[in-house]
Amino acid sequence: MSTASIMNTYGERKLTFTKGEGCYLWDKQGNRYLDALSGIAVCGLGHAHPEVAQTIAEQASTLLHTSNLYLTDPGLELADNLCAETGMEKVFFSNSGAEANEAAIKIARKYGNDKGITKPVIITMDGSFHGRTMATLTATGNSKVKTGFTPLLEGFVHVPYDNIDELKAAATSDVVAVLVEPVQGEGGVNIPATDYLNQLRELCDQNDWLLMLDEIQTGNCRTGRHFAFQHNQIQPDVVTTAKGLGNGLPIGACMARGKAAEILVPGTHGSTYGGNPLVCQGALTVQKVLKRDRIDSKAMETGNYLLDSFNQAIGSSALVKEIRGMGMMIGIELTMDCPELVGKAADKGLLINVTAGSVIRLLPPLTLSKQQADDVAEIVSSLVNELEAQG
Repeated sequence: MSTASIMNTYGERKLTFTKGEGCYLWDKQGNRYLDALSGIAVCGLGHAHPEVAQTIAEQASTLLHTSNLYLTDPGLELADNLCAETGMEKVFFSNSGAEANEAAIKIARKYGNDKGITKPVIITMDGSFHGRTMATLTATGNSKVKTGFTPLLEGFVHVPYDNIDELKAAATSDVVAVLVEPVQGEGGVNIPATDYLNQLRELCDQNDWLLMLDEIQTGNCRTGRHFAFQHNQIQPDVVTTAKGLGNGLPIGACMARGKAAEILVPGTHGSTYGGNPLVCQGALTVQKVLKRDRIDSKAMETGNYLLDSFNQAIGSSALVKEIRGMGMMIGIELTMDCPELVGKAADKGLLINVTAGSVIRLLPPLTLSKQQADDVAEIVSSLVNELEAQG
């Protein structure tokens, strides 16, 4: 087998994995790797979780697909489960996070059009990442990923993240919604002020805007609460999630409440595969395990342990600009770009990610043990020390 038939959208990929179990992956040569990325925050319960695997097998032998012309019990039950957890009222199921965000964008635009605003505007943030479809690409606040794809869509204004004054200055009569990540993931694990989301909620209420939270990466216990907005005790109008929702199954969800929940009506949106019984039944098992095993508390405890470990080991390093995190979403920002650390970590049996050029991003499975956390901290700290020693 060769890579000749695969579009080269991800650059050179040296590792081919054949098996996973818990927090580990094995390559074709039988080498074991501690996974501190979990499929980019997807496999929160680790790889090959036995309950999820059993659910998939049983559902696959029962019913895979009916289309959304019909209802299935797994879809109905998962929607009820998510609404009960989030305080939202209605759910649209998609196949990915980008599609969930597309649904949110369509809700905002139709909300504006229904109010007589012919060119509705959505405010998004610098440094944000919302997907790679044309609408979510335009919403994304990173010019690098947009290069070569003009003309982009109308109707988006970007302002600095965690800056309420700049957002207020950008307000016009055409604004209909604010779309924001509670913690910016791809942008470098950027954590706003503790009252940022509360201020956004107040501002949206004052202006009759929709507050739309992109929890594709932060949802499903990643930050130490089931959803990150629960840290602030607010209710958004729209919440999107994916990644950890299915622990590897391709499923996304756009949840809405109040006026936002009534915007999409028959004929306005759809998805052939969205919310099929296989992925919904799998996601139901994921949600059950997250709740039963108090994974949110475990994520917060282990995440804080990792932060303490890094602060002790490399917090005083001249190469380290900042160590930040929330739950099991951790970023170590260096004073220089460090993409080479990805390969060097793999050579030591650890899978990590570098984002925003200079930020080591760690998104381990939420089931990471204390010993595994020690291994992550030891290897990453050694890489930083080695890089500093090189001058």
